[in-house]
Amino acid sequence: MTSNAHSSRSLRNHPGAAALALAAMTALLAGCSSSDDTDPLSEDKAAGDTVVVGSNNFAESILLADIYGEALKAKDIKVSYKPNIGSRETTYGLLKNGSITVLPEYNGSLLAYLDAKAEQKSLEAVNAAAKAKLDPKLTLLESSPAEDKDSVTVNADTAKKYNLNAQSTLADLKDIAPDLVLGGSPEFQTRQQGMLGLESVYGLKFKSFKALDAGGPLTQAALKKNTVQAADIFTTDPTITKEKFVVLQDPENLFGFANVTPLVYKSGLSQEGVDALNAVSAKLDTKTLLDLDSQVQLESKDPLDVAKAWLKSVGLG
Repeated sequence: MTSNAHSSRSLRNHPGAAALALAAMTALLAGCSSSDDTDPLSEDKAAGDTVVVGSNNFAESILLADIYGEALKAKDIKVSYKPNIGSRETTYGLLKNGSITVLPEYNGSLLAYLDAKAEQKSLEAVNAAAKAKLDPKLTLLESSPAEDKDSVTVNADTAKKYNLNAQSTLADLKDIAPDLVLGGSPEFQTRQQGMLGLESVYGLKFKSFKALDAGGPLTQAALKKNTVQAADIFTTDPTITKEKFVVLQDPENLFGFANVTPLVYKSGLSQEGVDALNAVSAKLDTKTLLDLDSQVQLESKDPLDVAKAWLKSVGLG
């Protein structure tokens, strides 16, 4: 894995872009989620034994924070929320000083922030390396199977034409790729975690490449209209559900690791709280997270209601 393997265009890694691209969505979600009226950038520590659950400034992070907070509440742990804060640079500092107790993170993206040159060869290695680089007051809990990361995704027509389904892998494109136009951000064409890796790891040579945006509306529209037949789409993008796109599996982990993982301020969370969040991670997979994101972003459901309903459905609410 190259050192730029996690210089993804993801909103998780470029929160400035997230603020622009999702301003309307996050404002709406902040208004209807489990937020209190406190300033999210306030550095005042929580009073007493209250656990403060924070989130970054994009819709999925806010939803995950609600899931964590409500799982803790189900164990009679006092919880307050600081939603929609902003960038990792800000939230990491608030965690270090104890202003936030719990934050939904993505293990590989966090490691890339802490050590841009770190190799990411396995889930266990990523978490061990991230823990070693964390401030000693912080730790990562158990990672969930759920990942929000780059993928090569095909549209419904292409999937039908070439008999591709949710179990199909990037290797299955080897004989098909010369017939397909691939879409993504301009950087995707020149990165190892992009076309270079698709060729060197999977032997894929596409018909051509169309420069669009970073898994955003241009890429989504081009894939829907069949201007491109395959594209770099994030794995929990609700467009996948809406348009019946098919995400191809990446068994060689070309796109690295982005498992949803609680990042916590050690002294602020009891063992009961640790156990509650680890139980959430054990139940949360990518398919489930995509469904929950779709409920919030496509159906305009309150993320707090979605969080509560899912926790109840898996016996954690």
